[in-house]
Amino acid sequence: MQRFAQVGEAVAATTKKTEKVRLVADYLNSLPVADAARAALYLTGRPFPRAEERTLDVGGALLWEVVARLSGADEETGARAYRKHGDAGAAAAELLAQRAPEPPPLSSADVADAFDEVSRARGPSQKLPRLELLFRRAAAREAKYLIKIITGDLRIGLRESLVEEAMAQAYGVPLAIVRRATMLTGNISQVVRLAAEGRLEQASLRPLHPIDFMLASPVETAAEAMEYFREGALVEDKYDGIRAQAHKVGGQVRLFSRTLDDITAQFPELIPALEALPGSFVLDGEVLAWKEGGALRFQELQKRLGRKEPDAALQAEVPVALIVFDLLFRGGRLLLDTPLQERREELARILEASSSEHVQLAVAQACRSASELEQAFEAALVRGNEGVMAKAPDSVYAPGRRGKQWLKLKRPLATLDVVVTAAEYGHGKRRGLLSDYTFAVRDGERLLNIGKAYSGLTDAEIVEMTDHFKQHVLEDHGFRLIVEPTVVIEVAFNNIQRSRRHASGFALRFPRIVRLRTDKSVAQLDTLAQVEELFARQGTRKEREH
Repeated sequence: MQRFAQVGEAVAATTKKTEKVRLVADYLNSLPVADAARAALYLTGRPFPRAEERTLDVGGALLWEVVARLSGADEETGARAYRKHGDAGAAAAELLAQRAPEPPPLSSADVADAFDEVSRARGPSQKLPRLELLFRRAAAREAKYLIKIITGDLRIGLRESLVEEAMAQAYGVPLAIVRRATMLTGNISQVVRLAAEGRLEQASLRPLHPIDFMLASPVETAAEAMEYFREGALVEDKYDGIRAQAHKVGGQVRLFSRTLDDITAQFPELIPALEALPGSFVLDGEVLAWKEGGALRFQELQKRLGRKEPDAALQAEVPVALIVFDLLFRGGRLLLDTPLQERREELARILEASSSEHVQLAVAQACRSASELEQAFEAALVRGNEGVMAKAPDSVYAPGRRGKQWLKLKRPLATLDVVVTAAEYGHGKRRGLLSDYTFAVRDGERLLNIGKAYSGLTDAEIVEMTDHFKQHVLEDHGFRLIVEPTVVIEVAFNNIQRSRRHASGFALRFPRIVRLRTDKSVAQLDTLAQVEELFARQGTRKEREH
C-alpha cells in the first residue's frame, strides 16, 4: 500500500488525463495479477466490487475515533487539521505522522483481509478494534489512502473510466472491451484478471447481480426532442417513482435500485408477481406507489423507502407496482445490443403471462411529429406523471451512458440533484433540529456549494435527517455542522444568479427541497457544467421574452 499511496500522490499532482492514465497503467503492469486486481479496485475508491453486496458501514465519526486513539489528538486538533486540508485522509495522515517509528508497509492482501473482517463485524463496538488494528499497522500516507477508500472518495482526479483506460493500456486490449466487461461483471478486479489472462471475451452478465442503468438526456421542448428522431420515437410516460432492475433466475427473484442496492425486501408484494413470469430475465422499470389502477404521488412512495421489511399495514396503506419498460436479458441471452423495438416485443410476450397489477408493461406509443409528442406530454401530465420519455426504436441499451437515444421531457420547472454538505439548527418549533441545509453540485472530483434550503421536508423527515447528520459530522461549529456528503436531495428554484458567496460561482434563487433522493448516490449528482448550461438557457429565455 506504500506504493499505492505514492501512485495516488503522483496522480493527484498532475492535471493531465493522459499522464494519470500512464501512471496507473505502469503501476498495474508492474504488479502481480492478484495485487493489480486489488489495486484497480481501490483506485476506483471502493473497498469491494460493485457486484458484491458487502459494505464496510463505517462513518466519519468511527474513523475519527480510531485516528484520535492512535495519534492522541483531541477534537479541536482534529478539526484544525481537517480545516487545513479539507480532506479527512490528509488530516489523518498529518496527525498519524507524529508516530515513530512508522510501521512496515501494508500489502494490498493485508488490506483486503482487514476490509473483509470489518464488513463482517456488526456495529461500532465490533468494527472499532478491527479498524484500530488496521490503522495501527499503517504508515501515515497509507492511512490517508485507507480513509479515502473507506469513505469512497479518493479526490485525486481519477474516475473509474480512467482506471479502465489504464487497464486497456497496461494489458494491450481494446478499451471498449474492457468497459463492456466491467459493465457486465460489475467487478473491476475480475476484469483485471481476465485481461491479464487474455480472457476478456469470457466476461458475461451475472443474473442476480445488477448492472448500471441506461440514462436519458433532458430536453426542454417537444420540437427539440424530435430533432433527434427523424423516423419517429417510442414515447412512454415518465413516472414519479424509483428506478428498479428486476432479476429472476429459476425460482430466485431480486430487485435492485438505481444505486445498485438490493431492495428486494422493501417491496415483498412484487416478488410473487415476478416469480410467476416465465423463464429467467433481467427487467428495467419503475416502482410506483399504486392504488386503484393509478399511480400515487412520490410522497406516498417515500413512506416505503428505506423500510427494509415493511409491515402489512404499510403495504396496505401504500401498495406498489413495478411498471416495466425494458428487457436486458432473457433465458441466457444478453439483449443489450438488440434494438429497443425488439426488446419491447419480447418483453410484452413475457408479461402476457401476468394478471397481477403489481407488474405491468409500460404503455408506449409511436410519435412522428413534435405536435404528437406534445399531445403525449400533456396527456402524461393529466395522468399525474412527470412528463414523457422519448426513445429511438432502434436504440441499444447502453448501461451507465447518457446519450441522445433516450430523451426526457419533464414539467418546465428546473430542478437539480444536489448533496447536503452542511446542516444548521432551525428556530422556533425547529429549535434543536437540523433543518437548514447547504448543498453542492459536483465538478469533477470536487463538491461546490451552490445554495441553502430549509423548506420542503416534512417534520418527520427533518427529525430523521437530524439523527442522521449528528452521526455523520465532519466538523462541529456549534450552530452549524459540516457533514459527510452522502444525503442527496432534489431542489427546485426560480432562477440562477452569479454569486461570490458560493464556491460554485452561482446561487439558486428561492430554492426549496422537492424530495430526498435516496435512490441516487453522490456520483449521480448534477454537475457545475449543467448549472452553467441552465444559466445560459435562462439568459436566452429572457431575451426571447423581451
